[in-house]
Amino acid sequence: MKKKLVASLLLAGLLATGAQAAPAPLTAQQQTFRAIYQQLVEINTTHSAGDTTKAAQAMRERLLAAGFKADDVQVIAPFERKGNLVARFKGTGKKKPLLLLAHIDVVEAKRSDWTTDPFILQEKDGYFTARGAVDDKAMAAAFVSILAQLKTEGFKPERDIVLALTGDEERGGVPSNGGRWLLENRRDLVDAEFGINEGGRGELKNGKPFVQILQIGEKSFVQAEFETSGPGGHSARPTPDNVIYNLTAALGRLQQYQFPVRLNDAARMYFERSAPLQQGAVADDMRAVARGTHDAAVFARLSQDPNLVGLLRTTCVATMVNAGHAPNALAQSAKAIVNCRLLPDEQFAFVEAQLKALGGDKVKVTVRAESEQAPSSPLRPDVMAAVEALTAQMWPGVPVVPTMGVSTTDSRLFRAVGIPMYGVSGLFVDPATVNAHGLNERIGVKELYDGREFLYQLVKRLTR
Repeated sequence: MKKKLVASLLLAGLLATGAQAAPAPLTAQQQTFRAIYQQLVEINTTHSAGDTTKAAQAMRERLLAAGFKADDVQVIAPFERKGNLVARFKGTGKKKPLLLLAHIDVVEAKRSDWTTDPFILQEKDGYFTARGAVDDKAMAAAFVSILAQLKTEGFKPERDIVLALTGDEERGGVPSNGGRWLLENRRDLVDAEFGINEGGRGELKNGKPFVQILQIGEKSFVQAEFETSGPGGHSARPTPDNVIYNLTAALGRLQQYQFPVRLNDAARMYFERSAPLQQGAVADDMRAVARGTHDAAVFARLSQDPNLVGLLRTTCVATMVNAGHAPNALAQSAKAIVNCRLLPDEQFAFVEAQLKALGGDKVKVTVRAESEQAPSSPLRPDVMAAVEALTAQMWPGVPVVPTMGVSTTDSRLFRAVGIPMYGVSGLFVDPATVNAHGLNERIGVKELYDGREFLYQLVKRLTR
């Protein structure tokens, strides 16, 4: 009786303090996935000091251990530490292949800026934290573990499943490596009827799944340099013609300028399906856009939201500034990098002309890099049906909203050559705290495992 009383008192105490029950133990497949995820995350794959070849080889060993033949798993490295992995899970050939695409390079991360070591996976307070915890090693590790599981289960797909883990995606798809290099040099290895990639995600609101985003198109980019120069001089004898002021004046004009609104079908669909999820003026404005409004005030209000402005118009923003050579001297040069994200049907020449006009007669504007544009992918009934059915099964009541991505992924490279790509992951994150590309990048532990299960079921549905 005393033992039961003590147990009851302990339980009551736990309930009173709000303590949560311990999470359920991991399944065998979750344990394997976690090991793959940790291994991949903890291999530094930054451009400056990392090694995607090492990461690709580690993932190859995982697939070989699961029963893949050596000839079906290749590490292709145009440069010593810039490797890519391409694996093929052979099916019956009844249907054309499905491509699973993920990049394994990550953006830079300074240990001194982070709360923890960005290249050591941290699991604490219900979150995984590390560089690449989401972007994009979560999907890459999920795909590796999924193919390994399907192989051990003896799964017989009706189409080949091609896995491509690529490098240099974070460098904008350089021609010397990654997805672009594979398409130009080994198209036979990655050719497919359609593919799944990053670009979409689930979003949490107040900690609960709110919406599943399906990316069917995306913007391209232009990177321009604003530069001005002069003779300089002593800071004690300032001149009216100051290169720093000339540059900041041009950047001020850029800040005030807005490209015209150009609404495409993918963006219109996003506003149409998102309006019921919003309230008040935002919902009304979204409905108005979906109906085809030309009201400038509606566009102005929605453009104040950084998550929406890119759906409405091309955007350009200053991202880096460098000026001066000494604290007591007038600067001899001043330079800024301006990053633009173009709507799929925006003309490069128009954007370049606008930038040069904003630079004025004292700032030289030079386009240093640009990406190809690509059409949006069609809404395939089989993809939509599978994504919507699985979303309803795993997160009842959560809608699937197709959209145009405002950032850039390697999907554009494949769309440009006729391979439709769909950005969808089932990985639910809080947009305000996920911090991809930022400090302390993280994802919820439960959300990671749920996303992996979603992708496992999705791959099976799309290949049967």
